[in-house]
Amino acid sequence: QVQLVESGGGLVQPGGSLRLSCAASGFTFSINTMSWVRQAPGKGLEWISNITPDGRTTTYADSVRGRFTVSRDNAKNTLYLQMNSLRPEDTAVYYCAKAAIRGQGTQVTVSS
Repeated sequence: QVQLVESGGGLVQPGGSLRLSCAASGFTFSINTMSWVRQAPGKGLEWISNITPDGRTTTYADSVRGRFTVSRDNAKNTLYLQMNSLRPEDTAVYYCAKAAIRGQGTQVTVSS
């Protein structure tokens, strides 16, 4: 079955950077559009980025555009999210997703 395992979260100061990873298995990763979504405390899910199967086309929510970069390595079945210039409002649990299926998430906390 589809399995998505996120890692790389943690505590970072405002203005800092983190790189999230998502190891995918149980499906043909290389032919699927993948997404990152997040859920801040007390709020609903927020879509933040998509990447096409070949990695050539990426889209971002306005809230992260210019600060976050999504990428993938189809040979490693891994999705990435490079997060720069982090802000306290980026604090959330981050999930990678294949359509409606998400992993268990990784916590990102931005605080001084």
